[in-house]
Amino acid sequence: MAKPIFKDAALALKDCLWDGMVICSGGFGVCGIPQLLIDAVQSSGVKDVTIVSNNPGLDGIGLGKLIRSRQVRKMISSYVGENKEFERQYLAGEIQVEFCPQGTLAERCRAGGAGIPGFYTKTGVGTLVAEGKETKVFAGQTYLLEHGIRADLSIVKAWRADEAGNLVFRKTARNFNQVMATASSMTVAEVEEVVPTGKIGADGIHLPGIYVKKLVLGDAYPKHIEFRTTRPRQAAASESRSANP
Repeated sequence: MAKPIFKDAALALKDCLWDGMVICSGGFGVCGIPQLLIDAVQSSGVKDVTIVSNNPGLDGIGLGKLIRSRQVRKMISSYVGENKEFERQYLAGEIQVEFCPQGTLAERCRAGGAGIPGFYTKTGVGTLVAEGKETKVFAGQTYLLEHGIRADLSIVKAWRADEAGNLVFRKTARNFNQVMATASSMTVAEVEEVVPTGKIGADGIHLPGIYVKKLVLGDAYPKHIEFRTTRPRQAAASESRSANP
């Protein structure tokens, strides 16, 4: 069945947003983030939102926009170290944080999508992550009980989709987008290209269209770089050596 295709992300999210909801947002760092959908969430004015994401973006980029506009009540993340405004709000007690090891976070989303309410893992045993969690011993080893995640909405970024909503992710963008797309019953996928159904071979599909309810077709994406590390240009290096023989 063909999925509705929108060029306006705000229109795609109409009737999908409300105060206090839980949103799974795909992406890794600033790679593969659903930029247009995040902008639409921001412009909607929805507040007190819980965001499930590997990280909260950068200052003013990606989910960092929602942090700055004070629309986020709680983050469930594995890494938050690159967002100064997030740090300020956290230290001031203005935002809640549930830290979750990266692999555990991915598995919690995958489990939620697979209808698995909980699972046991060794990750986090004996650390602050284990506080308040049930433990169980298997074969002499202690494991933590972690709960699967089910969100009210998943927003993800894919490279290509067909008209049936089957998705293909590009490289690193596959990391969290794939599992988070399964973790709710309302997944909206932002894509760079939509092709006719059947154009993507069955073995090339990363996420079946059964999980996707709507598509947003975007273009002209800025390529943000989380860390920019460069070396001096050859000419500049030569001038420096000439000036300092």
